[in-house]
Amino acid sequence: MSQDLARQTARERLAGLVLIAAAAAALIASNSPLAPLYDGLLHLKLGFALPRVGPIDIHLFVVDGLMAVFFLLIGLEVKREWFEGQLSSREARKLPIVAAIAGMALPALFYLTVVWPDPTLRQGWAIPAATDIAFAIAVLAILGSRVPPSIKVLLVTIAIIDDVGAVVIIALFYTQSLDVAALGMAAGAVAAMAVANMFGVRRPLFYYAGFALLWYFVLKSGVHATIAGVLAAMTVPLGKGEAKSTLETMEHALHPWVMFGIVPIFGFVSAGVALTGGIDALLAPLPLAIALGLFLGKQIGVFGAVRLGQAAGLCCKPEGASWTQIYGAAILTGIGFTMSLFIAGLAFPDRPELFEQAKIGILAGSILSALAGFMVLRLARSPAVEDPDVVDDIDEAERLFAQKRRAPLDAAD
Repeated sequence: MSQDLARQTARERLAGLVLIAAAAAALIASNSPLAPLYDGLLHLKLGFALPRVGPIDIHLFVVDGLMAVFFLLIGLEVKREWFEGQLSSREARKLPIVAAIAGMALPALFYLTVVWPDPTLRQGWAIPAATDIAFAIAVLAILGSRVPPSIKVLLVTIAIIDDVGAVVIIALFYTQSLDVAALGMAAGAVAAMAVANMFGVRRPLFYYAGFALLWYFVLKSGVHATIAGVLAAMTVPLGKGEAKSTLETMEHALHPWVMFGIVPIFGFVSAGVALTGGIDALLAPLPLAIALGLFLGKQIGVFGAVRLGQAAGLCCKPEGASWTQIYGAAILTGIGFTMSLFIAGLAFPDRPELFEQAKIGILAGSILSALAGFMVLRLARSPAVEDPDVVDDIDEAERLFAQKRRAPLDAAD
């Protein structure tokens, strides 16, 4: 393993451990005498309000504000991979799209199968549809070089498509009203950034300012504000042939702040769930439907789509990855915190008891998926052992992955 890759792996593992520690602290706090203090902290008002949202507390600031920056970073990484990396060919792009669509449909089907007798619960069908990128990345970071780069790219891309799909679902099925004027202004902001790209604007400050403006318009429109990060990232110049592109500059600057700051903070404010009622609480229809959707629906949908797509010749399996490793990654897509919690709040806005049940199901399904996915990937054999037809030059794949990610590492130094 190269020195650069070793350093990169160590830093990603550390970021993952910090995130898991923050989430564990939240879970402990919410199930201890510190629970009132924890809840009070999350709802502490910051002294200002926003249109359609009202007064902003710490929880909303993190979930709707800071996480948009996280999505900006992920969008930049995916754009780079899409045009210059492992998703740069049309064939390579088919796989995550097919897998993401199936990975959203099957969990919804599992959910509806369980809750169908109760009409009041059917509106939560989209709760298990999305993947939490931050926690999934944390698990991969802990595994380090045991996971081939192609698996990391696949999982992140599936999660991005999941979240974009979840935002579309929110807009179509859970948004009570949309501010059409704000949506128009958001579209105008995206267009202005794209035109600036075409005319050679390369200053990162312009795109940071455009992102902030776009975030405000998206938030005001009634659509979840994190989508602004992905949309803004798509307009940032990739700068092929340039010594250092605007996209690379922004990516490298954001990486340490996001992975060691924003992501752990998000883990702390999102993972606090009161565990009451024992096993009976988990076996109630709502939490059971969500847990099954996340743990079974996700892995069956994603892995089944990859397997069937490859067999039908529609897409190719990730390079340098075994089927066992792909299955492990499919299980990890069942980790669903951010969007799952957000959709649960929208699905049951006037039923706090159902929202609490939903959080139990989200926690159970996510923990099962994280543990099972980790164990499968930890014990998976190398592609050379499992499938002789797969090129087993993992060291070279790791070297290329480290090369692509070297600059964020240097920035952190």
